[in-house]
Amino acid sequence: MALFTLEQKEGFTVIGLGTELKSHYTDYAGINQEKADFWQQVSQDGRLDHLKEIATNDYIFAVNEAVNNKMMHYAGVITDQVAPDEARIIQFPAGDYVVVKGEAETADELNNTLSGIAFGQALPEAVEYAYVGGPNTTVEMGWKNGQIYGEMWIPVVKK
Repeated sequence: MALFTLEQKEGFTVIGLGTELKSHYTDYAGINQEKADFWQQVSQDGRLDHLKEIATNDYIFAVNEAVNNKMMHYAGVITDQVAPDEARIIQFPAGDYVVVKGEAETADELNNTLSGIAFGQALPEAVEYAYVGGPNTTVEMGWKNGQIYGEMWIPVVKK
């Protein structure tokens, strides 16, 4: 049985810098490599640091969203400041969310682990709810005992 909760969340907006994922949606290794390459790039070129500087909290969002029939992945934050020109405004709806909590040694490992549990176990077990698309996100919340901890948030509707 997966460790997950159903939580009510208010709507929120993430400002994100994105990349299109070109791998087939069943090519998990390819997708994970594309995501890792993207995070390395935005970390090295200073764009992630800029997002952190304008963020209203310490959370870093790794957002997945289908946009115009493309699989997109974003590095984002919640902010009330002006977004960079290349950023996208990503709206998350108010309502029910499947939430999976965890910790890992790296952000990549956290994202991959939480995504696997959320889509492989939690959603199938949440039989009264359905994920009908829209953005989902892994939220890096901080560090404790040498590990990064966070949550995966997936908006769902009651069947």
